[in-house]
Amino acid sequence: MQEICVTENEAGQRLDKLLAKYLKEAPKSFLYKMLRKKNITLNGKKASGAEKLFQGDVVKLFLSDETIGKFSGREECIRPGRTESLDILYEDSHILLLNKPVGMLSQKAREQDVSAVEHLIGYLLDSKALTEQELKTFRPSVCNRLDRNTSGILAAGKSLAGLQELSRFFKDRSIGKYYLCLVWGDVKGPESIKGYLVKDGQTNHVRISQKEMPEGVRIETEYRPLASGGGMTLLEVHLVTGKTHQIRAHLASQGHPILGDYKYGIPKVNDRYQKQYGLKSQLLHAWRLQMPKSEGTLGYLSGREFRAPPPGIFRQICAEQLGREDLF
Repeated sequence: MQEICVTENEAGQRLDKLLAKYLKEAPKSFLYKMLRKKNITLNGKKASGAEKLFQGDVVKLFLSDETIGKFSGREECIRPGRTESLDILYEDSHILLLNKPVGMLSQKAREQDVSAVEHLIGYLLDSKALTEQELKTFRPSVCNRLDRNTSGILAAGKSLAGLQELSRFFKDRSIGKYYLCLVWGDVKGPESIKGYLVKDGQTNHVRISQKEMPEGVRIETEYRPLASGGGMTLLEVHLVTGKTHQIRAHLASQGHPILGDYKYGIPKVNDRYQKQYGLKSQLLHAWRLQMPKSEGTLGYLSGREFRAPPPGIFRQICAEQLGREDLF
């Protein structure tokens, strides 16, 4: 027999939904049969599976360990061993903000990948903020995605309520997303640019069109110069919409590709900075996150702003090329 004590993250859903997560390999017919035979009970009573769960409810599985193991499936939980190196900017019981380094995936692209999500889960398990039991029915995750070689703020939900509300902020664009990037050319003033983005799934490359296209999605990007020098400009970019490679491709279409971007940038310029500084990726950094006004679960964060310091190589190049060491 095994017992599940319903936690805050599991409350609010139907019993059969919880069982389908806990015994994810079991056919639904098996689950309902066990409920009918009282081999699965809720608070010591027979249940149909349609009951809404509340925190503190107790679900008992009068099943053998072998049966539970067979239907539970193998939960791959990777503890990378370097979770202590996570650069955590902010953490509470509902959310966690981390400063993702260049080279780390936001989420898995392939089954064997280790992404920020696996690092996050490893950290939460090691810090006892999450248990192996809870992980069977709730999986913390990041709510925004950054390219592998883009650094900066990743926002993650630690609780179900936090994950849902934070995800809603990103979906309805009420959260402010601001990036830093060093681009080619002298940008004189702020701009708001719009267009349509068309993605080539085979090459993972996008192109920008000023005309509406059937396969294109509308995009909008705002930016303002912070400093310039040496033929370069440091921009703060407000990502109004959030599409694949939007900032990189949109700025390149304006004649201002990002330094270090070999997909959309200028190879000769990038080669020069790679040789001089060892730069191997685009200087694009998710710098600021502005929380919206809200009264829900995350209402206590209304209007708060969080910042992530750029990587050392970003700060070094800006200081030497723009002659400014006071930018960050």
